[in-house]
Amino acid sequence: MAKGDPRKPKGKMSAYAYFVQTCREEHKKKSPEVPVSFSEFSKRCSARWKAMSDKEKSRFDDMAKQDKVRYDQEMMHYMPGKRGKKKDPNAPKRPPSGFFLFCSEHRPQIKAQYPSLGIGDVAKKLGEMWNGLTESTKQPYLIKANKLKDKYQKARGDVADYKTKSKTGGVSMGMGMAMAVGNGVPPKPMMKSNMDDEDDEDDEDEEEDDDEYDDDE
Repeated sequence: MAKGDPRKPKGKMSAYAYFVQTCREEHKKKSPEVPVSFSEFSKRCSARWKAMSDKEKSRFDDMAKQDKVRYDQEMMHYMPGKRGKKKDPNAPKRPPSGFFLFCSEHRPQIKAQYPSLGIGDVAKKLGEMWNGLTESTKQPYLIKANKLKDKYQKARGDVADYKTKSKTGGVSMGMGMAMAVGNGVPPKPMMKSNMDDEDDEDDEDEEEDDDEYDDDE
């Protein structure tokens, strides 16, 4: 698994992530020897957070805002390293798997509960959590992943059709120009000179008609 850029600024934390981190620190001070189940700890944190007033949450909101300022400033000075071939900006993004959706939902809680863990250790813990789930618990993530996959395949097909039509149109026009030149027929923009010649001939005919009219008089 490729490692990310070590120079990239640390991601910003949400107000809830700061709250979970505070809960973990409180538990370590009160009961440092008592291990805590992650699922149980997450449920308790979630329940406490929902029961809190906006005033109680405000200090965590302030912490998140300050961290966002830090993150934005660091990102302004961050220059990512060069990578390989650029991806098509119009190409649809690959759909996440059920496991990836699960990780996206629970990763902030893991990082808040274990801030010292590296990316690999966080991924390992998430994998253990996923493997410990029942099939019925996994179903919502798997169903959502299948829907996103269907949407991705449809979008990918639309992009492929568009590229094919664009490419075919370009080739047809080019072949048409080549055939016209090969047969001795100038392209349409060059036909103007022929039209001008015809106009000159018409003008000469008109002058001759005028001369004949004058002679009759």
